[in-house]
Amino acid sequence: MKENFYLLFEKQIQEIKEKKKVPTLLLHSCCAPCSSQVITCLTNYFDITILYYNPNIYPEEEYLKRKEEQIRLIHEIKNINKLEIIDCDYDNDIYEKEIKGLENEKEGGPRCYKCFNLRLNKTAKIAKENNFEYFSTTLTISPYKNSNIINTIGLELEQKYNIKWLYSDHKKKDGYKKSIELSKKYNLYRQNYCGCIYSKRIDE
Repeated sequence: MKENFYLLFEKQIQEIKEKKKVPTLLLHSCCAPCSSQVITCLTNYFDITILYYNPNIYPEEEYLKRKEEQIRLIHEIKNINKLEIIDCDYDNDIYEKEIKGLENEKEGGPRCYKCFNLRLNKTAKIAKENNFEYFSTTLTISPYKNSNIINTIGLELEQKYNIKWLYSDHKKKDGYKKSIELSKKYNLYRQNYCGCIYSKRIDE
């Protein structure tokens, strides 16, 4: 039976509310549009630090454009609790090494699994090293991303690094639709391909 990750997420939020304490969250963000609704949802309950780690994005000019939009959004979006960002250096080579041999796989397949794992592993590692209480991602707001795969990776990393995974299925309850509305509100650049050169070729 497939898990309902949104219900598990709501249960976690309820437990946090009952404790009446604001925990720290390291939130991996793939881009500003996807993060807009997730930040809006989570800022009520967490001190959020965005981790912008996306070595899959190609070319570098596209990476920098998306990063600049993420930084702008953090300064402009309405937030309740702390909202900061950790910016990682661009390193497309590490992505290419990770997915070597899977270049021709279809979108959403093994290549994407490797990409999710690469970015979430980095998030969990940094979260552990810096004493965050939770880690998570904005990736699941996209209707094109498999929430089951992403949460499975997150739970495996929770065990590996002994840090809490915040369940993620942000497309639920019109999350994706709300992210589009927020993108319009903040006039955010919305890319027309996922990020890597292989997804760009597909969309072209």
